[in-house]
Amino acid sequence: MGGCVGKGQRHIEEDKLDFKGGNVHVITSKEDWDRKIEEANKDGKIVVANFSASWCGPCRVIAPIYAEMSKTYPQLMFLTIDVDDLMDFSSSWDIRATPTFFFIKNEKQVDKLVGANKPELEKKVQALADGS
Repeated sequence: MGGCVGKGQRHIEEDKLDFKGGNVHVITSKEDWDRKIEEANKDGKIVVANFSASWCGPCRVIAPIYAEMSKTYPQLMFLTIDVDDLMDFSSSWDIRATPTFFFIKNEKQVDKLVGANKPELEKKVQALADGS
């Protein structure tokens, strides 16, 4: 399933990914990330972190599905990080393609998925939700 590895030609504010209707927290800074991770730890939630890019076609396709999952599984915390907005932070996670999903429990990565593979994402999210 699809994943983007190169930057597109344009980066326009209106092109931001749309997570309307969901419970997805858009991370805009490292401090924002730290706050959400701390909140998830305090609440005993597993974090699903979506590293994506507004210019990436597969990211755009998976965004509404990700938003819907955030409503279906409120016991998990859904975050999204635009790799262009937070380049240094994204680099620290060794992102090589978008979207890349990390599953984090107690500040430790427990799983990872690269690409907009809807069935695999649903399977991983459901398994984590059932176990939480």
